[in-house]
Amino acid sequence: MTREHASARLIDGYARGGTDLVADEVWALESHLEGCCLCRDRLSAAVTAEAPALAALTGAVWAGLEPQLAAAAPAPPRGLRTRLSAWTTPAMTPWLAMVLAVTLLALLLDLAGPRAGQVSLVLLLAPVLPVCGVAASWSRGLDPAYELTASTPRAGLPLVLRRTASVLAVVIPALLAGGWATGVTAVQWLLPCLAFTSMTLALGGLIGVTRAAVALVSVWGAVVAAPAMVTSGTAVALRTDGLPVWGLILALGVAVVIARRGAYTVLRAHR
Repeated sequence: MTREHASARLIDGYARGGTDLVADEVWALESHLEGCCLCRDRLSAAVTAEAPALAALTGAVWAGLEPQLAAAAPAPPRGLRTRLSAWTTPAMTPWLAMVLAVTLLALLLDLAGPRAGQVSLVLLLAPVLPVCGVAASWSRGLDPAYELTASTPRAGLPLVLRRTASVLAVVIPALLAGGWATGVTAVQWLLPCLAFTSMTLALGGLIGVTRAAVALVSVWGAVVAAPAMVTSGTAVALRTDGLPVWGLILALGVAVVIARRGAYTVLRAHR
């Protein structure tokens, strides 16, 4: 495929059913066809020439649907809800509300509890709170349209990053407000927060995002959060001298996500 239009080989092969095209070529062509009316017209002409039986069937179906479509009410203009659907799913709303509620509860406990030697709950929960929203945004059990989503040409890494960004756009401001109210600086939790999110996506390409989120949150609770609550001190993992390690984990997670970007187009990523 050239920079602007699909080649005649791709168009003709796709019109014949795509059996002689590799999967990457089919996905790239379908993605290109979404925004190129010229190539869609070329494909229509190719279907007529390469598969006349299919063209006849399509024409017969269209002849039956055209009167009904003409009588149907026009589609409403794209509103804010329609635009948000490209970034979020209905299943994310209750999970994001839960994350915000947990953040508020941690903030209230921090403000009400004794300050001397008391570990900040906002600081302890900040790295793993976005993980819950990310898991909900790409979960097979919570999204009733997961099969349809995974079968679309743009269901890969771009959609994963959109939904992850929408989660972070809601959670990070809440954590910033909570950190400001409790005196916790953003530098202590922001990098671990992004590192945990990237590792959830990286591990999710192998075992599913939901399973990855559960595993990482469990490890964090057992290894970091629980000992910090018992000792009433700042966890070693959240001290400023450990930030270079979190930066390395973040870079590793991003690299794995990019290297395995094709894993998010298959259904196992929804587990």
